[in-house]
Amino acid sequence: MRRHLLSLSLLFTPVVALAAPKNIIYMIGDGMGPAYLSAYRYYSDDTSTKTVENTIFDELWQGVASTYPDDDTYVTDSAAGATALATGVKSYNGAISVNRQHIPIGTMMQLAKRLGKANGIVASSQINHATPASFLAHNKSRRNYNEIADMFLDYRINGMPVADLMLGGGTDYFIRNGRDLVSEFKELGFQYTDSWQQLDTLTKTPALALLAETALPAALNSKQDKQLATLTEKALQLLTPAEKGFVLMVEGSQIDWCGHDNDIACAMAEMNDFAKAIAVAKAYVDNHPDTLLVITADHETGGLSLGAAGEYKWLPDVVKQVKATGRSIAKQLKQAGSDQDALALWSDLTSISLNDAEKAELLSTRKQDEDTLRKLSNKLVAKYSFTGWTTGGHTAIDVAVLAYGKDAKNFAGFQDNTHIAKKLIQYIQQTK
Repeated sequence: MRRHLLSLSLLFTPVVALAAPKNIIYMIGDGMGPAYLSAYRYYSDDTSTKTVENTIFDELWQGVASTYPDDDTYVTDSAAGATALATGVKSYNGAISVNRQHIPIGTMMQLAKRLGKANGIVASSQINHATPASFLAHNKSRRNYNEIADMFLDYRINGMPVADLMLGGGTDYFIRNGRDLVSEFKELGFQYTDSWQQLDTLTKTPALALLAETALPAALNSKQDKQLATLTEKALQLLTPAEKGFVLMVEGSQIDWCGHDNDIACAMAEMNDFAKAIAVAKAYVDNHPDTLLVITADHETGGLSLGAAGEYKWLPDVVKQVKATGRSIAKQLKQAGSDQDALALWSDLTSISLNDAEKAELLSTRKQDEDTLRKLSNKLVAKYSFTGWTTGGHTAIDVAVLAYGKDAKNFAGFQDNTHIAKKLIQYIQQTK
């Protein structure tokens, strides 16, 4: 099938006449299809009341968006999805804000920088992962992590990098053999920390925090409470003094990774972490009414369904009792001293009582590699919670579009993911 790239001139052409918010907070739940929002509602439900309470996602829901790429498929990857959300132009799977000819496509943050706005990115992945990269860099392949990290520093507008603030993981890519990007950022005047305990040492922009070698720990495994909310609050604090306002992109990166693993407990923990970050952003809008908050996803991951095996039920209480991700459970089971220890550990980590056949399968699989054991662990949690998954990859289902604050209603109804970006780009163009 043919996909026609939009003219680059359209990127900076007004679509409709809209008033311009001073600040834009753009939050992307990677892989967060609509079933994830439904699951989180029931996962969060107060069962002592008859009514199922709305979540913050429900309160802000305005519409839906299609996510297809400029490729011979309707199913996008994160790079093409993020390129559409950052530029208003579709591209091929794997592209970081370049078209099919590998020509760079201007991003909203590059435009914002030229017009004097401040830019910030926050991610629970490494900050040079596909989604944040698509706002700041250009590359023919999302896999070129070192090249992308280099471009975060080397691509400059008015003598400075596009981002004034970057918070997330990724020291392995920014301090490596042959180049120490952190030292170079410091030479440009960036404040820097690699410690959660030292986050308060970041007092102004430009600033950089790399808090893990690659990605941050999964929320379900992390010792740091409210990871994404903490970083979002810090980013808003540091960006607020910007005279002409700011554009902040916050990614709940690992919702997607949980979906790829078909790990429902992991997914709900990441959704909870993302929800807390959204609450921080919403409170900011309440105190700064010239701010627009937009929340969406780049695609859906896993083909999640609530109800499986022909049964009319989904049991979030089973999910709530799981204390670690499938990857962590597999690692701990492999390290257990004996089969008896392994079964006791399974019971402690999941509170799921297995039948004899399942116990035998778990112990037999424990002798294999961690990945096989992880798959079995997640399969058992899915079975007992009646969670369905159709794939370990992405799907083409539409995703939710949420908005709050100034001009939020302009994101109601059905739209393509490129339309979200075009509206935001128009607001940025009206910077005074």
